[in-house]
Amino acid sequence: MATTHLVRALPDAFPLPGSGSTRMLWESLASVAAVDLTAARTLEPHLDALAILAEARSGGHAVPSAVPDDASWGVFAAEGPGVRLEAHDDRGGAVGTVRLHGTKPWCSLAGSLSHALVTAWDSDTTRRLYAVRLGSSNGVTVQTSTWFARGLTAVPSGPVDFDGAEAFPVGPTGWYLERPGFAWGGMGVAAVWYGGAVGVARRLLRRGREPDQIAQMHVGAVDAGLWAARACLDDAAARVDDGRATGDDGGLLALRVRHVVARAAESVVERVGHATGPAPLALDDDHAARVADLQLYLRQEHAERDEAALGRQVLDRHVLDGGGGTDGPPW
Repeated sequence: MATTHLVRALPDAFPLPGSGSTRMLWESLASVAAVDLTAARTLEPHLDALAILAEARSGGHAVPSAVPDDASWGVFAAEGPGVRLEAHDDRGGAVGTVRLHGTKPWCSLAGSLSHALVTAWDSDTTRRLYAVRLGSSNGVTVQTSTWFARGLTAVPSGPVDFDGAEAFPVGPTGWYLERPGFAWGGMGVAAVWYGGAVGVARRLLRRGREPDQIAQMHVGAVDAGLWAARACLDDAAARVDDGRATGDDGGLLALRVRHVVARAAESVVERVGHATGPAPLALDDDHAARVADLQLYLRQEHAERDEAALGRQVLDRHVLDGGGGTDGPPW
């Protein structure tokens, strides 16, 4: 895939998160998204998978070795009603591997990727991460697409069936959600949202006529919103690199960052629409696609549910620190 070629051609532009150059990684993701959000949507999970594998190695966990250098990766960790993917140690594969049985929802680009990291139930109540080679030769079948989205049309995300697919465990049970990189990856997605919003906002700078006071107001509001989102990402990147974004602190930071950036991006879409009217959405194919792509991608954030989760964490910390300590809210 073109995105994997980009990573191999410009490795210095996409460093691992937490390696001291997280800001550069997120700036690179945002820069790609500002030009082509579809490309960034493809690039982000591939980089996330590479970061997960690196994090596993650094933690002393085994990772699959027989993977080609040009492998293209996805990360499939969603759950959905009526479907379940289970891992069974039935000794039907190589030593140390398991077999995956069931269906996984929301598997983006599964028909185009060579490999994926997937979460599967290894007991009635616990899940574990596994590396799996995709394709029918390994018992992996992408269901006929039901992707009717008007945004990200080239990134179908549908169910995938696993019929005894051989898979390699990555990290112990529960490790995928407990590791620091889970929060870092969530903030990396926010960097892509920011870049996508920048791409939409640039429509305001293409003047058709001299902007009146209302147009100037929208430009000012968009500029301030994007400035705040970027400042938030810059601060978060520094926290990731200096060790202040691990454990519960990392989870809280990810909720804050994703909220700030998502609301800024939604405001950009609204204000650009108000400032420019229907013409760009109806007559400018590039702009209409950017808006549709960004609106769909933003729904990966859980909106009010994430706001409630953030509020719960803030209140819990306020109680734990007695209402005034450094672990509570910054206000």
